[in-house]
Order: sequence, then structure tokens, then C-alpha cells
Amino acid sequence: MSDWNGCFCLQCIREKEVGVVEDLGQFKRLIGEGPSCICWPLQTVAGRLSLRVKQLDVICETKTKDNVFVQVGVAVQYRVVTESAYDAWYRLTNPTSQIQAYVFDVIRSTVPRLELDAAFESKDDIARAVFEQLQNVMKDYGYSIVNTLVTDLAPDSKVKASMNEINAARRLKEAASHQAEAEKVRQVKAAEAEAEARYLSGLGVARQRKAIVEGLKSSVSEFSEEVTGASPKDVMDILLLSQYFDTLSVVGANSLILEHDPATVANLQGQVGASFMTKKVDLLS
Repeated sequence: MSDWNGCFCLQCIREKEVGVVEDLGQFKRLIGEGPSCICWPLQTVAGRLSLRVKQLDVICETKTKDNVFVQVGVAVQYRVVTESAYDAWYRLTNPTSQIQAYVFDVIRSTVPRLELDAAFESKDDIARAVFEQLQNVMKDYGYSIVNTLVTDLAPDSKVKASMNEINAARRLKEAASHQAEAEKVRQVKAAEAEAEARYLSGLGVARQRKAIVEGLKSSVSEFSEEVTGASPKDVMDILLLSQYFDTLSVVGANSLILEHDPATVANLQGQVGASFMTKKVDLLS
């Protein structure tokens, strides 16, 4: 019973449909939803047009400005205008073919002016161009374009792979740049740390030598005061001899053969004294 469309004089038009009534093959009138009476058999319902929104999916192949072939998917949503149902029934035999032809025309005249990256960014502009073209043309045939959507824009699989490789190479380049910058920072910080360590080590050595000199000075002064007739020179000779023996013990632990002479300490003292005197004369001059 749900598929019943009427019989003879009584015809039933479904919700969101419009019926086209002909009188002996000539258009007579349009009838709306619900039951309607016609003068059968002189009049007949030649056809029924749905007023629901329909969608047509169109796939168009074209190329971009940089010679990349792409598949562009466009979804066109359209419907019959009730007041123009006569034009929709009598003026256009196949609305889907007409819409598809205009979609091809707009896509193949718009996308070739864009490069691939720009085409991806201009999907809304492409959809708007298709909508405006179809709206201007299809209204004369009793159809209204509700909306147009660019649902897909797919280049060839090889182009996709190359684009992915380009992006991967770009990201690897950025990663290498960041890694080099991090290595630079590490080296700079290591150099700064080494310089600071050497500076502190120098301060430590200077303080150590200063402490040694002050200790020697104090020892010489105390020894001269405690031992009657001992001069500071005698004390320094004893200290040099002690240091010389310590040096020999350290060097001997390394299995080195050195020439030893009891007069070495005196020679060393004379050389050090002569060096100090030379430096003093140079400074005075």
C-alpha cells in the first residue's frame, strides 16, 4: 500500500514530490503532495519529480601548473525548484550529465592555474568557483545548487611518495641543524668549563707556591734564630739538599738513570742565583 500512486482519475503524489500532468501529450499543470483528480484517460501523470536534495559525486582528472596530474573529487548537492519544475522536466533530459560537464569545465580551467601546494590550500576557492558556475547555469533548467564541496584532491602515488620524501628530508635537515647547534653549545660550555678549571687550578698553584714560600721564609727565620752562627744562606743550602734528595727518590722510582754529583746542589744554587741576578739587572736597566 505504501507504493500506491493512484489509479485512473485519482492520483497520489508523495511528500516532497511534484507531479507533471499532461493532456494528450501536452503539459497541463503541476500537482503537489496528496491526492489529486485528473480527467483520465485524457490526462495522465507524465512524471514525478523529487524535491529532495540530491548529491552527485564527480571525479575529475586534471593537472596543476607545475605539471602534476591530480584526481579532484567534487560533491554537488542540488534539488529541483518547485516553481520551475516545468523546466526541470521538459528542458533537461539528464541533469547529472549536465552538472558533471560543468564541473569538469570549471575544474579544468581553475586547477591548471595553481601549483600543487596552492591547489591544496585553495580547495574552498575551487568549490566556490564550481558553485557559482553551476548556480548561474542550472537555475535556467529549474535546478538549485545547494552546495559544492571539494572532497578529495589526490596526486599520483609516485608524487605522494616524493612529497613525503621531501618532507622527511626537510625534517632531517632541521633535526641535523638542531643537533649541530646543540653540539656547538656543548662544546662552548665545555671550553668555558675547561677555561674556568684552568683558572681555578692556576689560582690553586699560585696559592700553593705562596704558602711554600711563606713556609720556607718562616723556617729560615726560625732556624737562624735557634742556631747560633747559622746564616739564612746555610739554611737554604740545607733545604736545597733536602729537596734534591727527595727529587732523586721520586726519579729513581721510574727507573731513570741520571748523573749524580755531590756538587750538583751547589751548582743548582749558583745557577738559580745567577738567574735571579740577571733578571734583576734587566729590570733595573
